[in-house]
Amino acid sequence: MRTRFAPSPTGFLHVGGARTALFCHLQARHVGGTTVLRIEDTDRERSNQALVDAILDGLHWLGLDPDEGPLFQSDHTQRHTDMALKLLEEGKAYKCYCTKQELDDMRAAQQARKEKPRYDGRCRHRSEPPSDQPYVIRFKTPLEGEVVWPDMVQGTIHIANKELDDLILLRSDGSPTYNLAVVVDDHDMEITHVIRGEDHTSNTPRQIHLFQALGWDVPSYAHIPLLHGEDGSKLSKRHGAVSVLQFREEGFLASALNNYLVRMGWSHGEKEEFTMDEMVALFDVNNVGRSAAIFNTSKLLWLNGVHIRQSGPEQLRGELMWHLQRLGVDNPNPNFIDQIIPGMQERVKTMLEMAQMAMFYFKAPTEYAETAVAKHLHADILPAYAALLEKLHTVTADEWDNGGLERAFKVVMAETGAKMGKIGQPVRIAISGSDIAPGIYDILQLVGRHESLRRLEVLLSFFQQRVHGANG
Repeated sequence: MRTRFAPSPTGFLHVGGARTALFCHLQARHVGGTTVLRIEDTDRERSNQALVDAILDGLHWLGLDPDEGPLFQSDHTQRHTDMALKLLEEGKAYKCYCTKQELDDMRAAQQARKEKPRYDGRCRHRSEPPSDQPYVIRFKTPLEGEVVWPDMVQGTIHIANKELDDLILLRSDGSPTYNLAVVVDDHDMEITHVIRGEDHTSNTPRQIHLFQALGWDVPSYAHIPLLHGEDGSKLSKRHGAVSVLQFREEGFLASALNNYLVRMGWSHGEKEEFTMDEMVALFDVNNVGRSAAIFNTSKLLWLNGVHIRQSGPEQLRGELMWHLQRLGVDNPNPNFIDQIIPGMQERVKTMLEMAQMAMFYFKAPTEYAETAVAKHLHADILPAYAALLEKLHTVTADEWDNGGLERAFKVVMAETGAKMGKIGQPVRIAISGSDIAPGIYDILQLVGRHESLRRLEVLLSFFQQRVHGANG
């Protein structure tokens, strides 16, 4: 089996395209087949290298690197042209000399008769005009019968040939059209299974005709339902993030996005959570449903949290480091990253949230969260906090661990009568700038004795100023 993902570099890789790439990847991997990436860049005006790079980056982040490619459609223009000329020589195509005005008049007359606008084939038997007259090359679509194919998702599809007009193969400037290029490339790249969005269904009968006219085997087709927003309309930018790399920037894991996308149209019992290995083992495009899939960002966010909680530090390290570097942390130490991850996994739903929470490990807070200050820095707890800071100064570097820190806290709580909830939160605010942070003993150890004591002293000054200022 050979599948292909064939995006056009006229926009970023969006989640609909990512799901198609995922389905191609899973179907091929399921049977030990091969995936090919073909960049359909024949629209030279709208294609550019930056968008090609963005597509490659998106696929790489998702773990969907192809076995072959990227191959570029524009590299095979001569081959496409040769096949059109072959069909012309064999009498399976013809030169069409219709001017734009003729075509416009034809469509206007058809619309006046309330007919579907289409080319009427008038040049099929036209005698050739002067050689300098521009022309296109059109395919002679069969006039009778129908095209039938067993779609792996949609079931058997019948399209009457009378619904199809004579497809242009070469434009008047000699450039090949989309459907011709796709057929030639799919044949030359030995593609056996074409998995693509159902918006391509209308192209399929035209492409099947070309395969047959050229004497080539027709691949198997699977047209998967499109992604829709929660309002039922086709997914677009107005529904929020649609670019794969934008989801990364917002803190989603590739594993979670893949997991969510595979469930868009496919299921395996009641199971919601899948690893890539499980998807490869279980996925079959024949089991994809026909109805449109609704993209629900809230559900994706929930699933992302599940993946964060169930992943080991080594699985999250790279993504957390990527976000930290974007937030201004230079070259974070991987071993240190592995130590700080467990304390945050249960508290966040995105890797961006984790990176933002982790910033205090690398940079001391320059201000404190107002809600945390108002809630926890009260005059009645100031004496206990000051006593705790004094006690922590007596804890040596060798004792600066869970056991040593816990003993110091317990002594002060016994002496002052303060509860952990009261005395602990000012410590958390001092170290992290917020009352939302990992365990107190953990952050004191990870920030280190010297820096922790410095931050605790800074908060003491702030605390005293706040209390005395309020009383003064």
